[in-house]
Amino acid sequence: MGVQAESAPQKFGTLAVHAGSPIDPSTGAVIEAISLSSTFAQTSLGKPIGKYDYSRSSNPNRENFEKAVAGIENAKYALAFSSGSATTAIILQSLDVGSHVVSISDVYGGTHRYFTKVAKTHGVRVTFTSDIQTSLQQLITPETKLIWIETPSNPTLQLVDIGAVVVVAHTHGIKVVVDNTFLSPYIQNPLKHGADIVVHSVTKYINGHSDVVMGVAAFNSDDLYQQLGFLQNAVGAVPSPFDCWLAHRGLKTLHLRARESSKNADKIAHTLLNSSHVIHVNYPGLTSHPNHAITLKQHRDGLGGGMLSFRIKGGNTAAERFCQETRIFTLAESLGGIESLVEVPSAMTHAGIPREERESVGVYDDLIRLSCGIEDIEDLEKDLLQALEKAHS
Repeated sequence: MGVQAESAPQKFGTLAVHAGSPIDPSTGAVIEAISLSSTFAQTSLGKPIGKYDYSRSSNPNRENFEKAVAGIENAKYALAFSSGSATTAIILQSLDVGSHVVSISDVYGGTHRYFTKVAKTHGVRVTFTSDIQTSLQQLITPETKLIWIETPSNPTLQLVDIGAVVVVAHTHGIKVVVDNTFLSPYIQNPLKHGADIVVHSVTKYINGHSDVVMGVAAFNSDDLYQQLGFLQNAVGAVPSPFDCWLAHRGLKTLHLRARESSKNADKIAHTLLNSSHVIHVNYPGLTSHPNHAITLKQHRDGLGGGMLSFRIKGGNTAAERFCQETRIFTLAESLGGIESLVEVPSAMTHAGIPREERESVGVYDDLIRLSCGIEDIEDLEKDLLQALEKAHS
């Protein structure tokens, strides 16, 4: 089960380093040990020596990691799961049969897959909208129980005014979930804007080192804690102690990594804007972004984050050639690690979405997504420019 956040200093970097990181009382170790035991001894029937009895239900490493996430998301509770997709599944499974969900159209391919292929098998219907702020009121039915937002969206980086959606949803007693994976808790805290649940693929920025698959949900409601905590244990989609330890270690440097990757992405976005090989650039940090006002409202210091996408001239052929010619940007799925990655969503992360549906939200075959890491910006720029030239040679 998840745990309540500890009282801690308010500055983000201090929280990241110290939340959920107690000094070991017996050894004095300043970094927690990895508790690999699957079961824990009991003094008598039903009375464990400590507070743990079985590692699926709770584990020292998972508990400490959940405390840390709760701390940096300004939440009362956090619950960790075996992947971001598992987090999505648990939240949808918490809904009654016959429930209705409204989601933005431009979501992660795995989320779209669950909403369209799996949710309906347990009686949950999902309606997608490309403009949730203007269409939400009309889409709400008596069965609507949940609003699902990604902001920025994946992969076109459209933004949603969380507070505006919350006002409409809460008027009808509907909960709002925000997937905050693309920005991380350092740049955006959806709960501050009224969201009920914030979710992350921990695999991405929170862990930050491309060596863990995990998800997490953070929230303030005692009822949600009981409901989702029960499902966490009953379904058993929990991360291993070692993965929790790794992710907690990665979280401690999130503020440093998020700032650097955002700074690099901003520079790359401006470089792309000035290229004759580029049709359009999607990046929230650009003043030309249609939702830039939301960037200034919701993001720490107006940061645009480390993710961007752009359309390259020459169609899918040029997009594929570009990805094959980069030397520092690695052609791979995922995002948010210390290393820079490149992909073509239409053929990779969003390949399972029908073409017409993809293109209706801007995911064309010539769209390239970049995850900017923390390498030196001069090297990233050189790599980008040489790949653009070769893609058109």
